Order: sequence, then C-alpha cells, then structure tokens
Amino acid sequence: MNRYTLTIVIFIVLFAGCNPKKEVLFSGKTMGTIYHIKVVTQFFKNVKALKDQIEERLKEINRSMSIYRTDSEISRFNAEKSTDKKFYVSNDFLNVMIVAENIYKLTNGAWDGTIKPLADLWGFNGPAIIKTIPKKEEIKELLADLGFNKIEILENRYCRKKKASISLDLSSVAKGYAVDQVAEIIKTHGIENFLVEIGGEVYASGFKKDGRYWKVGINTPKKDASYDHVYKVVSLHNKAIATSGDYRNFFEIDGKRYSHVMDPKTGYPVTNGIVSASIMADTCTFADGLATAIMVLGREKGLELVDRLDNVECLIVVQEKDGTLIDYYSKGFKDK
Repeated sequence: MNRYTLTIVIFIVLFAGCNPKKEVLFSGKTMGTIYHIKVVTQFFKNVKALKDQIEERLKEINRSMSIYRTDSEISRFNAEKSTDKKFYVSNDFLNVMIVAENIYKLTNGAWDGTIKPLADLWGFNGPAIIKTIPKKEEIKELLADLGFNKIEILENRYCRKKKASISLDLSSVAKGYAVDQVAEIIKTHGIENFLVEIGGEVYASGFKKDGRYWKVGINTPKKDASYDHVYKVVSLHNKAIATSGDYRNFFEIDGKRYSHVMDPKTGYPVTNGIVSASIMADTCTFADGLATAIMVLGREKGLELVDRLDNVECLIVVQEKDGTLIDYYSKGFKDK
C-alpha cells in the first residue's frame, strides 16, 4: 500500500467515525390519532421533504377510508343504493378491500367490514359513545344488512353491492394500511432502518442505530392504564404488529362492559374474556384486521387459526373474573 492509498483509507475511517448513525424522530396527526416515525441515518438528512410526502399520503388515505367525512370514497360507496351500478374505486380502496375479503374468508366472517350499521346502532361511531343497549328486535333486523360477501370486487377497479343497504367501515384495517404505505415511502428514499407507528399499529424495518432489533411495547390492557404503560415488549425486524383491545372504547351499565368490538353473527359486543389481541405479520394491514378478528373468534379458535398461518404469530390476553391477566401465545411468538 502506497502513501497516497493509506491517506485515503485513514480519511475514510476518520470520516465514517465522525458520522455515527442517528435516529431522527418526527410525528404528526392523522386518522384521529398520532403517528410517530423513527428513521436511522448515517449522514445528515433534512426530513422535512420526507415528512411532507408522508403527510400528503396520509391525507389521501384518509380521504378514501374515513367514515367521518361525507366526501370520502367510503362514504360515497356507502351512500350508493344501487345494486346494478359498478362503483369505481382508487388503488387504496381496492388494496384494502382485497385484504378485507381475505380476512373475512379466513375467519369465517368473524371480521366483517360491513359492521358499520351495527356500530352505529350501539352508538360507537359518533363523536361520543351513546351508553344505551339497543333492543333485540333492532339488532336482529340489522343483522340482515351485514356480510362482506354481499360486495363484489370486480375487474378494472370496480366494486358492486349485492344488497343496497350494505355499509362499510374499514377502520380496523385502514390504520394498518396507512402504516404499510408510509413504510413504502420511506424505502423509496433509500432508508432501510426505520419504525412507523400510527395509533399503536407498527411496522419495523431493519435495525436500530445500535444494530439491534427494534423494541415495541404492547399496552397494558386495563381501562385505567395510561397509553404508555407497557405490558409486554417484543422485538421486531421487518415485521408489523397490531393490537386490538376492548379496554379503551367501551361503556358500562350495571357493572357490565360493552365494548366496540362486535360479533357480526350475534350483533352484540364480544364477551369471551379477551381484552387484548396482538398480531405479528408481514404487513400491518393484515395484522390490523386479524387482531380484531381474534377478539371475536375467541382464544381457542384464534390460536388455532394463527398457528395455521405462515409468518403470523399472536399474543392473546384474557382477563379472568378476578381481574387476573393470562397470556396465551401462538407457537412461535415467545421466540420473537
């Protein structure tokens, strides 16, 4: 090695040593919640352009999926009363509908994106929860308006209702989809190591700045627990995790809890003892929807389903009558 080459090598080593990896954190608001993003960079990067692109993408998804916007794509679909007319949909809407149909079939209808009329009836879709129990007759009547199989996904980005009264609510997969889309944007900027979190749904790519796997906390599934109170910590590497629970959005009457997690087959909130279900999968869209489905399926059927699926793991937390929390893991979850 000559003197010139040695000088270059020394310069590169010194230069690299002066530019250690950094974790850059930024956040914002979307979908009625908050997002947090961490990116690992070795050289200084101005993240403003990245954040602006992400926020515009989140606005696009919200314009498509929000049931609270009358001009959103999903609201216009819900307002359509024809069973003959084909409804032209965006790529975002179509992508979510395809995953939704898959989860509906996988879970034998335990997850159902047409649950909106039922959630409306129980008072969970308004600005404030209405603490009333609907009449049995009202619930029974609405059950006839449920069923994701009453929607056709057609070629060339069209969907069609088989029943005019069908009404969609895709919120249990929309946040997960937004996480996946943000992850794709970050990758296009050449960033391989990052973490995206929207309202508790997470995708982790690569490693932290110290070269270790990302660590993600699962919230304690108790109504009086703060949002940052960690129940379990899991390691994530090129994986998503999403959690569904009944301990935030609910009301109580005479000491009985009625949660926003509905069983599409009975029309009532689930009462199987599951207070939290966390799903680890390759995409957050799928993890998000399946976590809700497991809440409905129950512990035994939920674990049986997850153990049949490739690259999917779960943690189910059941609350006993005395308040004790018991963990149930899929076969591979403990090793994560």
